[in-house]
Amino acid sequence: MPKPTYALRYTAKNPAERIFPHSESSSGVVLPGTGLLQVMVWNIFKQQRTDWLNVLNNHALDSQLVLLQEAQTTPELINFATDNYLAADQVPAIIMPQSAYGVMTLASANPVYCCPLREREPLLRLSKSALITVYPLDDGRQLMVVNIHAVNFSFGVDIYQQQLKPIGEQILQHRGPVILAGDFNTWSRQRLYSLYRFSTLTGLQEVRFPNDRRKKVFGRPLDFVFYRGLQVADALVLETLASDHNPLIVKFHANP
Repeated sequence: MPKPTYALRYTAKNPAERIFPHSESSSGVVLPGTGLLQVMVWNIFKQQRTDWLNVLNNHALDSQLVLLQEAQTTPELINFATDNYLAADQVPAIIMPQSAYGVMTLASANPVYCCPLREREPLLRLSKSALITVYPLDDGRQLMVVNIHAVNFSFGVDIYQQQLKPIGEQILQHRGPVILAGDFNTWSRQRLYSLYRFSTLTGLQEVRFPNDRRKKVFGRPLDFVFYRGLQVADALVLETLASDHNPLIVKFHANP
């Protein structure tokens, strides 16, 4: 019997709430549709290294969206999320006795739509997660945000493409702007080609980093930000020893 896929939503002074696929809700707070929209993307390595909280305190607080991969639900991370953001949605990829870890999206607005996704690693039999959330913008549009940690250990790219397929279907159905970001584990030529083909089919553009210090394996970057219906104002990579990945920060003009 497969385990149900759900997200856990953390909000200030409330118990964690289970959110199941394709959940919709109302939101009284919106993200900026004019001016700058800042997004931070970071594989936080389960907070196993010191100084991860300082990185968030020093660099995440100016971001309206923070997309974390390998986020472990420790009290320190939950406190940071609920103290500084309206909502933090996490898809538990792996559940431990005291915590869970998977992708987590922190936002300064409540999502109006939430769809958690999981895909099992074919070799290790552990899961990787993805999360699709939609937020209202102050110009009346809706922004779709996809936070993904792609499957890592697999022969060929069948499972890799299988994980991307439902995401692509929802991106194609969405009429507003889109941000797709995370750790794509693109360590092979086949995986990188599959990702670029996916971005082309879904009409997404890749954010380019002038001073590119992204984590690489076999000479290929693992972390990406793709977008549609927005304009890039600035993009940078922060160098840190607080994780085995470097955070990405992208500033968008929300108006196309």
